[in-house]
Amino acid sequence: MTEPTAIDLPVQGGTLRVLRFGSGSRTAVAAHGISASGMAFRAVARQLPAEWSLYALDLRGRGGSSGTPGPYGIDWHAADLCRAAEELGDGGPVALTGHSMGAYIALRAAARRPELFDRLLLVDGGLPLPAPEGVDPDAILDLTLGPAIARLSRTYESDQAYVDFFRAHPALGPDWSPDIEAYVRYDLIGPQGARRSKAREDAVRQDGRDLLGSADAFAVDLGRLAVPTLLLHSPLGLLGQEPAMLPVPLVEHWVGEVPRLHAEFVEGSNHYTILMGSHAKTVAERLVGVSFP
Repeated sequence: MTEPTAIDLPVQGGTLRVLRFGSGSRTAVAAHGISASGMAFRAVARQLPAEWSLYALDLRGRGGSSGTPGPYGIDWHAADLCRAAEELGDGGPVALTGHSMGAYIALRAAARRPELFDRLLLVDGGLPLPAPEGVDPDAILDLTLGPAIARLSRTYESDQAYVDFFRAHPALGPDWSPDIEAYVRYDLIGPQGARRSKAREDAVRQDGRDLLGSADAFAVDLGRLAVPTLLLHSPLGLLGQEPAMLPVPLVEHWVGEVPRLHAEFVEGSNHYTILMGSHAKTVAERLVGVSFP
C-alpha cells in the first residue's frame, strides 16, 4: 500500500483534510477518535481489497484540519462526514465507519442522512454512555482519556521523544507496529525542540463535553437507524485493561432494542488495537461486507 493521498474538501468555514487510501472505485468514509487523525485507519486500509478506496477524514481541529475552525461538536462533524460521502462517493450510497468518538459521529450521520450510506460499521463506540450527574465533564475527560489528552498541552524535544511517549502507552506499546508509528508521526507539528500534537485541546474538550452530554440524543439516533449496522467491540479499554469502553451488558441491551444493530466481540483487542493492531483485518473485512449482517 502506498501512503495516502491528501485531499482538501471544502466545508462550511474552511477546508477539511481527507486522507485517501487506495484507488478503487468502491468507497468507504471513516471518522476517527477524539484526539486522533485519519491516519488511525492506515492498518485497516492496508487490508482492504483493491477495488476499494477509504477516505479517512481529519476532523476539525485535528491532523491536517487543525486549522479548520469550529464550531465543533457531533452535529458539525457528522455534517462534514455527510459532505465527504456526497463529494467523494462512487455515485451511490457508500460504506461508513467510525472509531471511538468517530463511531458516534458516524451514527449521527447515518441517522440523519441514511440515503448516503449502505452500511455502518461502529468500532468500539456509538452506544449511549450517560455521564455521572454533577461531575465536571473536563474531569471525566482527564480521568478516562489519560495520556491521550495529557499530551495535547505538552511540547516534545524531537519527533522521537513523541514516539517514545506513545510507545510507553500501555494499550499501544505491546502491539507497536509501523502503522502505529506512522499514525504518531503524522500527528506532529511545530519547530524542533517544541514539537507538539496537531490536535487542538479546545476542540477535543468541546467535543468531549458534547459527547458526554448527548446520551439521550445517541439513543434517538440508534432508534432511527435505517441502514444495516454492525458494532465491533473490545474486551479491554483505553489503557489496555478492563473495564471495556462498552460493557457487554450495554451492548446486549442495545442489540435487543435496535433491529438494525448487530454486534461482534473482538477477542484479545483493546480500544486502540482493534483498529490499529492485528485486528485491523477484521475491521476491513466487516467494512466491505464479509459477514456483514
